[in-house]
Amino acid sequence: MPTDGILLLDKPAGMSSNAALQRVRRLLGGCKAGHAGSLDPLATGMLPLCLGEATKIAGEILSSRKRYRFTIALGARTTTADREGPVIEDAPIPAGWQERLDAVLQAFLGPGRQVPPMYSALKRDGRPLYELARAGVTVERAPREIEILDLTLVSQTHAELELDVLCSKGTYVRTLAEDIARALGTCGHVSALRRTWVEPFEREPMQSLEAVTRACEAGLHGASEDPLAQLRVKGLELLPPDWPLGHLPAVDLEAWQADRIGHGQEVVLARSPAPGRVRLYETGKRFLGLGESDGRGGIRPRRLLAALPPRSALSASQ
Repeated sequence: MPTDGILLLDKPAGMSSNAALQRVRRLLGGCKAGHAGSLDPLATGMLPLCLGEATKIAGEILSSRKRYRFTIALGARTTTADREGPVIEDAPIPAGWQERLDAVLQAFLGPGRQVPPMYSALKRDGRPLYELARAGVTVERAPREIEILDLTLVSQTHAELELDVLCSKGTYVRTLAEDIARALGTCGHVSALRRTWVEPFEREPMQSLEAVTRACEAGLHGASEDPLAQLRVKGLELLPPDWPLGHLPAVDLEAWQADRIGHGQEVVLARSPAPGRVRLYETGKRFLGLGESDGRGGIRPRRLLAALPPRSALSASQ
């Protein structure tokens, strides 16, 4: 049963990204799947799930910008930098911190360096850092280059502030929250976190886990052997695997050229895009995968998908 596409799941709170992924996999009959960018169990919001052959382009989503809405509770720092961990430090909240807030937020804009938290999925010698942290072990972490593109105040009280941030890949909002609280003269932790979108899905709707469950359970009892067709009838539509690739030039190949590419061979076109990665399509606009242009007419395969049905939202509009 073909199940190839991208599902924009609205991850519920209290569930890890992997648990949400495995739940959807089971609903779809155990298809190959992966998620593009983890969310903490505390967090809710957009979790792109790449299903079937779409897993081969997950890296394109991982490198994208992301937008979050989060709340910082001032005056207490926790082991996990969010409300899930026990408090390990208390500090008074200085009077007049609201008057300095705009200047503090402005100082975080632009490129910067951030030390990843111990409670993260980054690995050291094959073990996730959060496993070491739970065992009471702290290790040195190299700072990472990040960028804060937008950071605005949504609301505030005497001890909390709600912010909206647009940031580069690799940014840890929990660490950002601690750093902002420290810049205000106190300590703090994330008490609420929601990822509102992942580039390039800014305008695409998310699907709740409950809606996906209902659609799958109802659809997979139908007569069709294609679960995607059944899901569409139930109101759920997966985005095609080439959806996140609109920034790459498209190259249309004739059937014999597509066959050569499929066998790992280079083809030479009369004209080709500038050197770099390209999207490859067979005549009829069937998405084949990623290729590499040498800028002189040569196109070679880079990351090909297995045979997919001829459906592509991007190519249909070109």
